This record gives sequence, structure tokens and C-alpha cells, in this order.
Amino acid sequence: MLLYLRLLKESLSFALSALTNNKLRTFLSLLGVTIGIFSIIAVLAAVDSLDRKIKADLSKVDKNTMYLKRFSFGPSDIPRWKREQFPDVSYDEYQYLKDAVQSIDHLAFQIFTKSENLKYEDNIASNVNVVPVSYEFEDIQSLEIAQGRFYNESESNSGNAVAVIGYEIAQTLFGDTDPINKKFRMYGQRFTVIGVLKKQGESTFGPSNDTSVIIPVNFIRQMYGDHNDFMTPIIVIKPKSGEDPEAVKGEIIQKLRSYRGIKAGDIDNFIIDILAGFTDLIDNIIGQMKVIGWIISGFSLLVGGFGIANIMFVSVKERTNLIGIQKALGAKNRFILFQFLFEAVILSVIGGLVGMLMVWGIAAVLTKVLEFEFILSFSNIIIGTGLASFIGLISGILPAISASKLDPVEAIRSGM
Repeated sequence: MLLYLRLLKESLSFALSALTNNKLRTFLSLLGVTIGIFSIIAVLAAVDSLDRKIKADLSKVDKNTMYLKRFSFGPSDIPRWKREQFPDVSYDEYQYLKDAVQSIDHLAFQIFTKSENLKYEDNIASNVNVVPVSYEFEDIQSLEIAQGRFYNESESNSGNAVAVIGYEIAQTLFGDTDPINKKFRMYGQRFTVIGVLKKQGESTFGPSNDTSVIIPVNFIRQMYGDHNDFMTPIIVIKPKSGEDPEAVKGEIIQKLRSYRGIKAGDIDNFIIDILAGFTDLIDNIIGQMKVIGWIISGFSLLVGGFGIANIMFVSVKERTNLIGIQKALGAKNRFILFQFLFEAVILSVIGGLVGMLMVWGIAAVLTKVLEFEFILSFSNIIIGTGLASFIGLISGILPAISASKLDPVEAIRSGM
């Protein structure tokens, strides 16, 4: 054990000596490893950070949540021209499904519409994301209310001019004053603030709740009706706990086909997407991004490996006389072999650590600038260190073998 500790110490000494005595050569040799490890860890860190953000955004929504609409969130087997002929889901269908499908826990009617400007005294919040939705939305999305409350069933059904606003909207319109029961103008009407959402931060999917205002969907329906080009209705469905989402989906399809009078053999003129399917698609995309990152970064690592091998062959040549003396004094072949292998690994790990340090620095800067948390996880550090060690091991094996097989007499003579 002491022998190998001594070997490690000597190898580290030789490696540091090679770094300091041949700065330019060492820099060029390690540049490939540094860039390769930087590329791979940067890709992994970025993808992991994106994956964590996506999962955080979706964690508050049940993965079995369904979206009933006339369009598809993802690829569809139905031709586009045919999907464009599908009718919008209606408020009457929302009410019908609430009573007809017993396996549903919550069901909400929502309208996608254009952004609006909000005004309070001299303060204006521009391009605010307006979310007209029925009262069940709070339970489906698990909204966190920082102040006040969400509107109730009576206010929702009556279409009262009440609103729940996001954190940034509250700051823009009201500053440090209490926004509850304050009134702002939108759609030419005065809305009463009854709730403020907890700060969310940047959202991966669509506008953040921080820049949104949630109002009763019936307010919009009473003002504009149900058929407008700037309004797209959907029905959000949350099955009861323990229910098979595919079975619930099948029951909804059956009920809605009957309600719309769709004949047997005709295709559904509506689409139901389950959130779990969307998350699977995201996981697949993230997996592909990682593979592409590994392939691209692999070329840099290949160049870095050749650089390490080159510097080790040069090191063997420069220390041929020293190797002969060590062997003449009784050093075994495996001692010489491990000495150069350790040196190659140490050199490669140094390059890898520099690459990971660069990732950490850039991640810290981007986190502050973009307000998006880039995370260099411990697992990625282990991957980077392990990969650098592996590259050093592979790159140093041939030079180490050639050094261990040198004849001591010939090695000493070559240095004379």
C-alpha cells in the first residue's frame, strides 16, 4: 500500500513537473480534454437544468390531467385540414361532462385569448397574459395564493369582475401597497383584486403566473360571446385518484361522441391529450439532446486523448535514462507502468477539472443574467472526473507499456 502511495506521489510530482517545464506543449495537449469535458458537462448541466425546471413547472399538475380541445399539442395522425374543421369545445359540453362522467375529480373550462393592458391610476401593466377560467382551475393547477383568495363557484358562474393577479402584476400596479380589494381597469371595466399568486419565476411553458391575471371565464363569455377568432376554448380534466386515465379518457370520448351525435365509424372531431404523454415526449427530447451532446463532445475528447498520448510518448523519451536507472535499482515493470499511467490520468483530470470549473463559472453568470437556474450537479462532476480519468487511462496505456518494456542497459546507454 505504501509503495502505491509513494508511486502516486512521484507520479503527481512528475506530472506537475511536466506541466511547469513544458507549459505550451502541455497547454496544447490538455486543451482537447478541457474542451471535451467542458462540452459534455455543459450540455449535461444545461439539459439537467432544463429538465429540472420543466419537472418543477409540471409538478403541481397531476400527470393524469387531460386537455379536451379541437387541436393537438403534439403530432397527430389526423390531417391538418381535417383538424381545422373540428368545432370548438363549448361551455355546455363542459357542464354536461361534469354531470355525465363520474370518474372525474375536477373539470374546468378555460379560454386562451389575447394579452391585455391593465391600468391602476397612473400605473400600467402591458401585455398581460389573461387567463379566463372557471373556479375549478385552482384545484387542478394547485395554485399557491400569497394574499387573498381565489374566486368561488358563485363568482365564477356569475362572471363577476374579480381577478387573481400574478406577483409581478401586483408589483407593477400597486408597488408595496396591499393590492387586495384594489380596482384596476381592463376591457373597459373595473376589476377587483381578490387574490395575489405566489411568485413563480420564469416558466418553461408559456407565460409565467407572475405576469398573468386570472378572471372568471363567464365574464369573457358575457362580453364577447362564445365564438370569436381571438378566443380558443379548452376543457381541463383531472381524473379521480386511482382511476385509470385511459379508461377515463375512453368514457369521455364515448359521452362526447354521443352528445355531439357522431355516427359509428366516423372519427372523433375532438382531441384529448393526457399530460403524462406530453412529459414522456419531453423526456424523449431531453434524452436525444444528451445523445447529440455526447456525440459532438466525443470528437473533442478524441483529440484530447491523442494530445495526452503525445505528451506521454514525449515524456517517456525524455526520461528514458531515468527509467533505465530505476530498473537497474530494482524497479519492476509494473512500477514503471503504473507510474506513467498515473501521470497520464493526473494530467487528464487536471484538464477535466479546468473544463468543469469553466462550466461552473459560466453557469453562475448565466443564472444571474437570465434568471434561470443552471445547476452543475454532483453527479455531473463525478461523470466529468470519471470521464477525464478514463481518457487519461486509455491515452496513457501505450506509452506506459512501452516505458515498462525498456531494457535497463539500453535505456541508461541512450542517455549518455
